[in-house]
Amino acid sequence: MREEDAPPIRSGLPVALGAYVIWGLLPLYLILVKAVPPFEFVGWRIIWTLPFCLVIVAFRKQWPDVVAAIKDRASLMTLFASAILIGINWLVYVWAIQNGNVYAASLGYYINPLLNVLLGTLILGEKLSKRQWIAVALAATGVAFLAAGAITTLWISLTLALSFGTYGLLRKRVNVGSLPGLTIESAILLLPAIGIAAYYAGLPQGSAFTVDAQLSLAIMLGGVLTAVPLLMFAVAAKRMDYSTLGFIQFLAPTIVFLLGLFVFEEELKPAQLACFTLIWIALIIFVSDMWAKRKRSAPLPKR
Repeated sequence: MREEDAPPIRSGLPVALGAYVIWGLLPLYLILVKAVPPFEFVGWRIIWTLPFCLVIVAFRKQWPDVVAAIKDRASLMTLFASAILIGINWLVYVWAIQNGNVYAASLGYYINPLLNVLLGTLILGEKLSKRQWIAVALAATGVAFLAAGAITTLWISLTLALSFGTYGLLRKRVNVGSLPGLTIESAILLLPAIGIAAYYAGLPQGSAFTVDAQLSLAIMLGGVLTAVPLLMFAVAAKRMDYSTLGFIQFLAPTIVFLLGLFVFEEELKPAQLACFTLIWIALIIFVSDMWAKRKRSAPLPKR
């Protein structure tokens, strides 16, 4: 079944929320694979994402969509670029979490929604209301507070924001369904992923995948936890304004931020608390304005 033949969904909001909740909780999963070097883990993550995608493609009979995307040079080049971007994003994120830079990772995904709003307005021609621009300004101020206190790890935050923000824009603009697109991206990254896994297998300590059954299963789970939220995000990106999708994304870094505070027990500095407060005020303004606009545009009930 092709994506366009699927039963219609009123909005991309449910799948967007689902994707961001999974991403927000991902650091808890990364605790399970902390013994795996970041490069090797990302290699295995790609290797196990592709089979999961292929099974779903076969189940949904989307092979014609995959073949059509491969034959379309423009689409294939766009997916090649998006594959590189998401590979960079995965590597930096895993490295940051495993090295105790949870707040830096959180900051990256706080910056990302602001980048989405900017890309949505400047490139896609989307419009924001005055209240929404106020929300953007408040959120930007909060991020500036947080960035000022994290100069040494700011490269992590900026890399995460720029790589994922641009990835989302490319996936929104390319005329390829979410599942075929992710399948092709995973296939593009497969060869370097196998090379990475082979390199670590040749080291004296050997591959992490052969250490024990529990760790191997945890590594394999990475394929599912990679594919599912990315598929949900790609669906949401097709169905929602990119600027709106960007603001909903504040959910994921907020969860990561709270995990950093209560699970990873990183020190909470005044600048971080100020950032957190301003961003939530901005979210309240942005979401309330969206809700008011939706109520005004809703059709009147028939008598």
